Amino acid sequence: MVAAIECQRTDHAEWQRFAWRTGMGRSEMASSGERETSLILASASRYRRDLLERFGLAFTVDAAEIDETPLDGESPLTLVQRLSVAKARAVAGRWPHAVIVGSDQIATFDGRIVGKPGSAEAAVKQLSTFAGRRVDFLTGLAVLNASEDRLSTHVDVTTTRFRNATQEDIRRYVDLDQPLDCAGGIRLEGLGPCLLEGVDTEDPTAAIGLPLIKLAALLRAEGINPLAEL
Repeated sequence: MVAAIECQRTDHAEWQRFAWRTGMGRSEMASSGERETSLILASASRYRRDLLERFGLAFTVDAAEIDETPLDGESPLTLVQRLSVAKARAVAGRWPHAVIVGSDQIATFDGRIVGKPGSAEAAVKQLSTFAGRRVDFLTGLAVLNASEDRLSTHVDVTTTRFRNATQEDIRRYVDLDQPLDCAGGIRLEGLGPCLLEGVDTEDPTAAIGLPLIKLAALLRAEGINPLAEL
């Protein structure tokens, strides 16, 4: 069953606008053998959904359910790449003729994987530890052409340098931005830059959750060009 993001909306007109924008209305009404949507986002992340919407393409959100536990001795880079591929392949059976986008992100600090804080106090503790230090955000991307079983992958590394923020600033940031479901406890598309000294990245959208520069290139290779005329 397709995991439809925001399917609990009670405003039918608003839901229709969302369905039209993402192609979800069409796919939800079709049987599994009749689905027409050609682009699938295998993630329930609202951040990735919002980023993909920038392309103006119709797509369906089908959230992949996979075991994200790291394997023994698995490096952060290998892990984020493996999970991105696993998400795309997990939904491929439901979309045999689609191009499927899988993505995952982890943060690393001192070579260790840093999870999502989950609570305000955990976020404050996490961000306090980062003060004056470097944190890397690894964002994996997998684009799977299900009909051809053709897979392309990419991992973006964004390096952030945290300033020595005061406890007052950190607590105020967590209160305002509520980054509880974000890797590393920071939202770079929100007020997160207020805690930083600098960022080194090839793609500013990668740290938010989806590297659009590389994704656009991989989609073009599959015949999907966001800039093509309708």
